[in-house]
Amino acid sequence: MHKTVNLIARILMSQIFIIAGIGKIAGYAGTQQYMQGHGVPGALLPLVILLEVGGGLAILLGFLTRLSAWALALFCIAAALIFHTHFAEYSQQINFMKNLVMAGGLMLLATYGADAWSVDALRKRR
Repeated sequence: MHKTVNLIARILMSQIFIIAGIGKIAGYAGTQQYMQGHGVPGALLPLVILLEVGGGLAILLGFLTRLSAWALALFCIAAALIFHTHFAEYSQQINFMKNLVMAGGLMLLATYGADAWSVDALRKRR
């Protein structure tokens, strides 16, 4: 049962990053402006997209899971602190907490790994 739960958790965790990364590609200029409006250089956007799409796919497939989970957890914490601290807005409070919750789940994944149904497990067996 835990193999199934681990796989479902990875699917659920990965989708937000993959979808967000693709969305940033589609709305590249607007995303750059948003980042710059919060003091983050727009030139970092390709790295953000790579982390979200690449890290999301890595979590989904269970490839370099621990490393990918740590990278995305730190990204979530940074995003919360940079983009979601206007607590007078309820939606920003929710986004701040959502990012921290995602970071917590990713830290658990980084600690326990991707389990049997993953590329990491296949590589270990060889």
